[in-house]
Amino acid sequence: MNPLLEIAEVSVGQHYYWELGGYELHGQVLITSWVVLAIIATLSFLGNRDLKSTPDGFQNFTELVTEFIRDLAKTQIGEEDYLKWVPFLGTIFLFIFVSNWSGALLPYRLIEIPNGELAAPTNDINTTVALALLTSISYFYAGISKKGLGYFSRYVEPAAFLLPINVLEDFTKPLSLSFRLFGNILADELVVGVLVALVPLIIPIPIMLLGVFTSAIQALVFATLAGAYIGEALADHH
Repeated sequence: MNPLLEIAEVSVGQHYYWELGGYELHGQVLITSWVVLAIIATLSFLGNRDLKSTPDGFQNFTELVTEFIRDLAKTQIGEEDYLKWVPFLGTIFLFIFVSNWSGALLPYRLIEIPNGELAAPTNDINTTVALALLTSISYFYAGISKKGLGYFSRYVEPAAFLLPINVLEDFTKPLSLSFRLFGNILADELVVGVLVALVPLIIPIPIMLLGVFTSAIQALVFATLAGAYIGEALADHH
């Protein structure tokens, strides 16, 4: 087996594998990701199928979400460049938000699969690493597309001896993004699972409500940091 594939394969817990072209895919992550994408697509369709100049009904909700994401991008990236990054930050935020809430609110564990169990897509470290790598690629693209190869001069600012630290910083950004999100979602689902097993009725409810709140915060933190990294790459360094 290719040693690079062995390094790339990261597994926590049991998984329901699908075989595709000689590769093993985490089937349960794809299933729940499709559920999340279907929820987002359905809500988007309901809110935008009959657009009006004076919004009402569900259009109010979708416009509120759009305004929130646009304000987030404007705050983190800046007035000049933020608009083109609204779709990316919006996609990241909505996917993580709906993923986290689906894990907290949908009864995935009642659905039996041949191996492992269904959970939020963000409960799998491969998903969070993929999202973090997308963010890293995005801020490199943002910096290089605006400044060309001059973007890499940031590594020797404000002094050349800081080069190793500045390079290391770019490696730690995706690590911190992925493990923060994965750790919080995994810990929340483990705590709820243990409490439901020990005290099935009333006690787990406050913990589940807290999980819903922290799930929303994690989506906001991820999107905010992604925007901040892109804004940093686009900023003029002197």
